[in-house]
Amino acid sequence: MFLEINRAKYLEEYKIRMWFNNGEVRDVDLAHSLKGEVFEPLRDKKQFQHFSIRFNTIEWENGADLAPEYLYENSVPAYETSEVAPPIVAEAQTPYKPSK
Repeated sequence: MFLEINRAKYLEEYKIRMWFNNGEVRDVDLAHSLKGEVFEPLRDKKQFQHFSIRFNTIEWENGADLAPEYLYENSVPAYETSEVAPPIVAEAQTPYKPSK
């Protein structure tokens, strides 16, 4: 399966929360990834905040983008960095017993 970003939300500083097509929600901190001519303008946090989803990844207004695979590999599950609950793997339920 090819990784795709379906949704993304700016959090703070250089952090973004991403919703991937595999069902995972992950947070990435790009503070140390903004190197090179195309990424230099994004050191300005106001410019960094203005991105959209284009071609299944994050793209900033200046045309800079990063592969979804790079973002995935450099991110952590969202529940490790916030109040987002971890995904439910299994849920047990007590069987219903009508009262007599």
